[in-house]
Amino acid sequence: MRLETEINKRRTFAIISHPDAGKTTLTEKFLLYGGAIQVAGAVKSNKIKKSATSDFMEIERQRGISVATSVMSFEYQGINVNLLDTPGHKDFAEDTYRTLTAVDSVILVIDCVKGVEEQTERLMEVCRMRKTPVIIFINKMDRDGKDPFDLLDELEDKLSIKVRPLSWPINTGTHFKGVYSIYHHKINLFRPGSQRVEDDVITIDNLNDKTLDTQVGERDAEQLRHDIELIEGVYDAFDTNRYLKADVAPVFFGSAINNFGVQELLETFIQIAPVPQGRDTDKRYVDADEEKFTGFIFKIHANIDPRHRDRIAFLRVCSGHFERNSFYHHVRLDKNLRFNNPYAFLAASKDVVDEAWPGDVIGLYDTGNFKIGDTLTEGEDVMFRGIPSFSPEIFKELVNMDPMKTKQLEKGIEQLTDEGVAQLFVHNNGFKKVVGTVGELQFEVIQYRLEHEYGAKCRFQPIQMNKACWLTTSDKKQLDEFMRLKTDYIYFDKDHNPVYMAETGWALNVAIQNHPHITFHTTSEFKTAVE
Repeated sequence: MRLETEINKRRTFAIISHPDAGKTTLTEKFLLYGGAIQVAGAVKSNKIKKSATSDFMEIERQRGISVATSVMSFEYQGINVNLLDTPGHKDFAEDTYRTLTAVDSVILVIDCVKGVEEQTERLMEVCRMRKTPVIIFINKMDRDGKDPFDLLDELEDKLSIKVRPLSWPINTGTHFKGVYSIYHHKINLFRPGSQRVEDDVITIDNLNDKTLDTQVGERDAEQLRHDIELIEGVYDAFDTNRYLKADVAPVFFGSAINNFGVQELLETFIQIAPVPQGRDTDKRYVDADEEKFTGFIFKIHANIDPRHRDRIAFLRVCSGHFERNSFYHHVRLDKNLRFNNPYAFLAASKDVVDEAWPGDVIGLYDTGNFKIGDTLTEGEDVMFRGIPSFSPEIFKELVNMDPMKTKQLEKGIEQLTDEGVAQLFVHNNGFKKVVGTVGELQFEVIQYRLEHEYGAKCRFQPIQMNKACWLTTSDKKQLDEFMRLKTDYIYFDKDHNPVYMAETGWALNVAIQNHPHITFHTTSEFKTAVE
């Protein structure tokens, strides 16, 4: 049966980490192994002009950070791999959280020098909440960092998950000599400064083989034997089922910038990582192997190609078979849409695809029909659940710096807030616009993109706002009266839902106490203002 065959050929995962742990570099090396690119970009390097493939926005190339999730597909050893490279910076965590709804497993990158950091703990909380299988890659082993055994203890302590090493470094820092794959019984020898994929892999069935002493030296060979004996004694044997249930995280060591430990990681990943899984909806659980197509929008991005002002909605196929030029049912709008040019991606470059299967991520040209969380089906009225929506933490008024470009500014801020990195609130007088985000850096990105992609200049003026609360009630008169009394603090979101912008926590508590018939929501996940 072709559906089952296609599902078994796919792996869809996200790479997540704290900023600067080497996540985007690891992504590059996966693409190298998969033959998707020929030369790796050097992230944040002034000496090498070619920038990282996954950082396709101009501001990402300038800052050397990822500020949006990139979608990349490649093939490795007969497996179609869908890789989502996520932002590491905490100001763009919301994009990462949403991306985690569209993947079946995660590779978490840890810097061996810094160990587990705060943002890493938050990301892991989301994975635990969703029971997402996690593989951990401890990067930068060619630098002097923490002891590998200490790192394993730190992972278990701070991330609240059992770990099991499946590869082990042969020495560390300046004395780093390579990686031993516990899973495959192979040694990959390290060559400092190498920027290509190494084929020099030595297979050793028995660690007592004297070949090991010859290759790495007697002292390091003995240390490796001792370490592996300790690992086998302390840690339970690796159980793939426990990994798939998110009860244990396999751990790999290496140096992404030097291509070390990456091949061991990738080869093991395609063997043990879960095939595409089903998803919960508001009515039932949808299995991946169901014949009828379903999928949901988890990301929207405007101007992937600034020359064409295109807007792409990223869809995760959950079940069935997606076909180009077929009509599919948009559940929220209750209308059928056809897609002439669905795309598969390698970051900013894209190719038209005729079909897609569960686990695939495709891009659909969007003229304004989609919002994050929208569901497409072959007719069934179900909505996929669990697409997170967060209340903003910082609010600033959008000020137009060029009245001649008002239309460009309004179009730009509308499209950029559709992407989900920020929320737009318009005062009920229709003039004052407030943007809410979870981090300061988002304002800088929005300002940059408005100027360079839409030709509109703006500035952001800080305002005193504590919380945005969406309002629902079963009594329309109560809502109208509240909106009349609080007219200066009533705004509307992009779907024209009323929002109360409380200046302080105290003002919000008073409003809640004085209006018991009105519900104050801190998330926008509801359909109408009057229930």
